[in-house]
Amino acid sequence: MLMDALFLQLGYNATLVSLGAALLGGAAGITGTFLFLRKRALVSDAVSHATLPGVAIAFLVMVFLGGDGRNLAGLLLGSALSAALGLWCMNWLTRNTRLAEDAAIGAVLSVFFGLGIVLLTVIQTLGVGRQAGLEGFLLGSTAGMLFSDAMIIAAGSAAALLVILLTRRPMMMVAFDPEYAAARGLPVHRIDLLMMGLVMAVTVVGLKIVGLILIVALLIIPAVTARFWTERSDRVVVYAGLAGGASAYVGAAISASAPNLPTGPIIVLVSFVLFALSLLFAPGRGVLAAVLRHQRFQRRVHLRQGLLALAQGQPIYEPLTLRLLRRAGLVRADGVATDKGRARAAKALRDEKRWELVRSDLAHEAAAALYDGLREIETVLTRDQISEIDRRIGGPQEVPAG
Repeated sequence: MLMDALFLQLGYNATLVSLGAALLGGAAGITGTFLFLRKRALVSDAVSHATLPGVAIAFLVMVFLGGDGRNLAGLLLGSALSAALGLWCMNWLTRNTRLAEDAAIGAVLSVFFGLGIVLLTVIQTLGVGRQAGLEGFLLGSTAGMLFSDAMIIAAGSAAALLVILLTRRPMMMVAFDPEYAAARGLPVHRIDLLMMGLVMAVTVVGLKIVGLILIVALLIIPAVTARFWTERSDRVVVYAGLAGGASAYVGAAISASAPNLPTGPIIVLVSFVLFALSLLFAPGRGVLAAVLRHQRFQRRVHLRQGLLALAQGQPIYEPLTLRLLRRAGLVRADGVATDKGRARAAKALRDEKRWELVRSDLAHEAAAALYDGLREIETVLTRDQISEIDRRIGGPQEVPAG
């Protein structure tokens, strides 16, 4: 049944939810990348929680105007106005008081969310309109999603993606280095507001599918996931969009194949699975890659120490060192150095003396800064420089190969 959901074979409503979720996930992943790089991830939390009073007030207004209060466009409009007010309050507190940004975020988040919960409680007691399911905006609810609802979500996500496409360069510059962007003449404050506006738009659009509490995860987790796979900012944006879109699509499919599972939390869990896989297996920054790098470093250290011990006629007691030396053909099974091992040991000892002289000579200060005990000196100095150092050391000199 899951395969049917993944290939859009579970019916009209499941198809709408999956496609709408994929668009939303892509937009959220890309938008969240700029927020993540700007080191303002908590702002999304404040914006999302600030939407709740708007949802409740919009419901009450539509009911008092004679509607049923469940019109999605009206609810999203109310949440957008409320989120904009929360964003303005946060910026005002940050710019006009001594409160740090995290304190302002905490104040806005708690006050607006508390007000929203109070209003939802009041709505439940009034018994007006079709208030049942209104709390679904907290964690998302896709049951009974209409074509018009899916089109609103798709249009909002597409609009956010279009704005990002047109403004990605200045936003990326501000995200990385706002001081440099200001020196280049970019309006940093306005670009910051644009970023916050995009976050607000994605948050509002995602209320129906993911909910205001979990939309933060869809904004941030794909960006963090993408960061494990590349060092280039343009690729981080693309990978984050792909991770967000895939998480939302697969999560919606899983929820559709098991109707008792809520869509929003499943999407977030799928996003976390991608994050965990990236954390473990990403080739450059993953845990497994770090472990392998550490093991390679340890092997190099053991080989280096083993060669120095051979050169100085010292016994080698470390089993790993002996095993590595034998594997490299530098010693025999009885621990006696081979011809290759004696040559390598003499070279290692000679390099130690070379490095000692380089590190004590101010003329080679730049090269000395690269010393780590393992680096080959030929990768730092030229042949002529090495020959000059050998003349100063005295003794037999090596003739560079080639």
